[in-house]
Amino acid sequence: MATTDERGRIFIDAAAYSDDERWHAIAAELRREGPVHRFAYEGREPFFAVLGQPEIMEVEKNSDVFTNDPSSTMATTRISLDAPKEPAMVNTLINMDGDEHKAHRALVNDWFKPGEVRKLTEQVQLQAKRSVDEMKAKGDSCDFAVDVAMNFPLRVILDILGLPEEEFPRMLRLTQELFGAEDPDFERVGENDQMMAVIMDVIALFTGLNAERRTNPTDDLATVIANGHINGKPLEDMDTYGYYLIVATAGHDTTSNAVAGGMEALLQNPDQLKMLQQNPELIDAACDEIVRWVSPVKHFMRNCQTDYTLASGQTFKRGDWLLMSYPSANRDERVFDRPFTFDVTRQDADKHLGFGFGRHYCLGAHLARLEIREFFKELLPRLEYIESNTTPEHTASILVSGPKKMPVSYRFIQ
Repeated sequence: MATTDERGRIFIDAAAYSDDERWHAIAAELRREGPVHRFAYEGREPFFAVLGQPEIMEVEKNSDVFTNDPSSTMATTRISLDAPKEPAMVNTLINMDGDEHKAHRALVNDWFKPGEVRKLTEQVQLQAKRSVDEMKAKGDSCDFAVDVAMNFPLRVILDILGLPEEEFPRMLRLTQELFGAEDPDFERVGENDQMMAVIMDVIALFTGLNAERRTNPTDDLATVIANGHINGKPLEDMDTYGYYLIVATAGHDTTSNAVAGGMEALLQNPDQLKMLQQNPELIDAACDEIVRWVSPVKHFMRNCQTDYTLASGQTFKRGDWLLMSYPSANRDERVFDRPFTFDVTRQDADKHLGFGFGRHYCLGAHLARLEIREFFKELLPRLEYIESNTTPEHTASILVSGPKKMPVSYRFIQ
């Protein structure tokens, strides 16, 4: 039966995520009524929206009960739990569970541990300086989202992978098309299945690199992937492309949205901008507040494999489909003091779920923090002033979104 509660459409309507203020107002209203809501609309698979932080954490802790398989992101329909599973053309960590997920994550996990990420600090600092220098060279204005935030993390992650720089613009477009398929600015006109078309283009982009690293290994991440073994067997080509796909796209788009969204928050809260400029040592802690505030990843889906009752009382039946709403959890009034205040000195910011939780905690979280921190450490001390020219436009996407257009005016300290 279809529900008459239209508020749940904020979770399935891409355009809803382009209006942060309205989205959060509706989510807060729903949270006041309860941390979990069921929505069913004609022509769509019913789902439960899990809005509270403790509830999402409990679901994520119980990853054998609540799985990615068979559907890890929102779609109109999903495959039944009992339906025969067809092998995916490209399998990524996002779609894996249990031992399969553990084995595949272990292949690249060491690359993203805190100690290894710290070794990348100088490389990240150089890319941050390059991006800020380019911003300065543009004169007194630019589109911060397009000209700065989209380029900086892409250069970092593709440097780590070892992709030639002449391929960066192509990879940027593919990332935008993959995560912004619902946005008119990024959709491929005439493509019936944009996601599949983009995936095929990503495979074509990395085919040469994959073959090269098998023939001539280096010390980059692509070499680890190209020559990787799972359970004693070398990875097939299609398995390696799953790694390239998730590292190159998720490792870029989420961070670029965090950088752009962080800048937007600072422009909207000039007292916080001034505080960071006067106290640059606060930037380290401010990274978590930026991720909490922006919440670039909007949701993942979980599939209930057996009946389960949350500590808060909500019971799920086998076959129920759950939407983990990370932006809502990051404004949970039960967890965060003054959740609708952007505060770079926030003491509880590290409780956010912007990187997920549990077994599927974001592989690149430490790298993302490093990038955000080093970028703002480079930019803010060099600015005399910065202000918005117009209201920023946000990407219409139910999966990953943030500012896509953000014209700003500024002056650098000479």
